[in-house]
Amino acid sequence: MTNETPPAVPEPLEFGGSVWIKSGGETLGGAGRIALLAAIRDTGSITSAAKRVGMSYKAAWDAVDTMNNLAGEPLVASATGGRGGGGTRLTASALRLIDTYHAVEREHRKFLEHVSEAIEGFDRDWRLIGRLGMRTSARNQLAGKITKITRGAVNDEVELGLPGGQTIVAVLTHESTEALGLQQGSDAFALIKASWVMLMEDAPAKLSARNQLRGTVASVTRGAVNAEVTLSLDESTTVTAIITNQSAEALGLAEGQRAVAVVKASSVIIGVND
Repeated sequence: MTNETPPAVPEPLEFGGSVWIKSGGETLGGAGRIALLAAIRDTGSITSAAKRVGMSYKAAWDAVDTMNNLAGEPLVASATGGRGGGGTRLTASALRLIDTYHAVEREHRKFLEHVSEAIEGFDRDWRLIGRLGMRTSARNQLAGKITKITRGAVNDEVELGLPGGQTIVAVLTHESTEALGLQQGSDAFALIKASWVMLMEDAPAKLSARNQLRGTVASVTRGAVNAEVTLSLDESTTVTAIITNQSAEALGLAEGQRAVAVVKASSVIIGVND
């Protein structure tokens, strides 16, 4: 009897953000500086306020000086004793600034909650936006779900199911599997450099390469030495290979022809979106 770990259920996504107050091109303050002002208001002391918000005494004074300068008027005023002693108080402008910031922050939070609830399929779309914004030198980026993880003595074999029903296998270390939090059913993507992809005719063959992805040639772009060949696996997934012009001619590759993309499992990099 085996105990299977149920697939991880991702936490629902929500919009997040912070409110910052700017003066011209300079930042007057955000949540941290406003919290410092509020602590000065409550304690009447820069030293006590700095301790309350987890800031050094010097950093607190630097922040106060910056806010005073950017506001164009005093926000924090010191009584007799200056930096070395005496009490510290907020001006009327500073007190008003704290109230205004909290009011704007409340409305900002309401806006984010409203947007999260109003957009249908927000979880799915936000993860897609994350993938679209990813930058990598690998030409092939294939998104799917983990369908199987096989533990080995040293490495793990991870199988990624693609949208069209085909699968791609990668070999990872145990540490990588754990660090990525990979589980059956979780979302992931495969990265494959175009130069790591080999092409062959769509005919029965025995190969040591684990991945054999079947598709239709969508385009062949020839350069001075190499050709870039794009293979459509399904309506949404393509794989691109860089091969020599000589190889492209020998295979007779042309648009609409069936072909197979061959990739070693050790050449597949698995990634996840945070």
